[in-house]
Amino acid sequence: MREGDTWRVVGQFPDGTPAEALAYFERKYADLASEVTLLEVRHRRGGASASDLRAAAAAVMIKVDGAAAVGDLAALTARLQNLVSALSAASESEAAAAKQAVEDAVAERTAIVEQAEALAARDPQTVQWKQASAEMSSLFDQWQQHQQNGPRLPKAAGQQLWKRFRDARSTVDKHRREFYSQLDEAHKVVRQRKNRLVERAEALAPQGEDGIPAYRALLDEWKAAGRAGKKADDALWARFKAAGDALFQARTERAAADAEASKEKIDAKKELLQQAAPIADEPDLSKARALLTSIQRQWDEIGRIHPREAERALDDDLRKIEQGVRAREDADWKRNNPETKARANDMTRQLHDAIAKLEEDLAAAEAGGDARKIAAAKDALDARRAWLRALGG
Repeated sequence: MREGDTWRVVGQFPDGTPAEALAYFERKYADLASEVTLLEVRHRRGGASASDLRAAAAAVMIKVDGAAAVGDLAALTARLQNLVSALSAASESEAAAAKQAVEDAVAERTAIVEQAEALAARDPQTVQWKQASAEMSSLFDQWQQHQQNGPRLPKAAGQQLWKRFRDARSTVDKHRREFYSQLDEAHKVVRQRKNRLVERAEALAPQGEDGIPAYRALLDEWKAAGRAGKKADDALWARFKAAGDALFQARTERAAADAEASKEKIDAKKELLQQAAPIADEPDLSKARALLTSIQRQWDEIGRIHPREAERALDDDLRKIEQGVRAREDADWKRNNPETKARANDMTRQLHDAIAKLEEDLAAAEAGGDARKIAAAKDALDARRAWLRALGG
């Protein structure tokens, strides 16, 4: 490659034509140019560290120097030098910005500490502890995010702020423990109340299913009784729920008895479903509709069955058959609708005209040997012919 008054050996490309060799080394140059352009774009858009970009630019400059590539390497070197000069000035601005970022971070963490200290200074008897705990957790999360994502603070300032935050957090935790220790007495009252509710619920057992309304009323009282501590609540709830389960079990047994009584009706409807199965294959739509109507009438005469889930499943099976007949009727109406036929005939004529035109285009493309036009014409012809087949033309 000629550079100024001299020639430079770029490299060798065995087992290839001169054109392939030249294209290979031109691509090498294009890759280097892309790297330079990318660095310039990153610098213009901002967001990347100037020092990092300077290091990247220096690495690319080493690759450009004497690169085995065909292209204006001198121009790439000049662009890199201009970029390095611009990044040097940007580094000074970055340093100033970093200093300001540290000052801002100190102010932000100080604000977090002051919020934590204000929370610690509240009267423990007036604090909503669930909310206060959430607030302190949120402040701690903010502190961690500043530590992880913010700039590093000077050691003395960082340690002082952390000590203040840690002390405030410890105070809040101490007040919370003291508050909840005072709730123990209140929990005793709730435990006694819930124990009486359990006894009343267990007394409903002889009533069976008829005791469910009274049990639901007791459940409302349970919900309004308050908390008695997790361990006590879990134990009492287990007894209370067991009393209710016994009542609902009685209802389940009654439903099972109803289901047994409906067994003959279920068998009858299953038999009707078997009779309805050939409807889908009946070619005569009128006969299919007549058979379906007869089965629907017998279905209604059988009446309701239990359980409701079984009834819904059987109804769904019959509904699928009904939907199949209705879909066939809709398709038959559309097929015989004069307006639809007219639109289809018009579309068929348009497709025949389009296919004739595309066949002429294909012949011309084949005569000219244009592979791209031949492929495009064939794709278009295949699509139009598929549409025509779908219309039955």
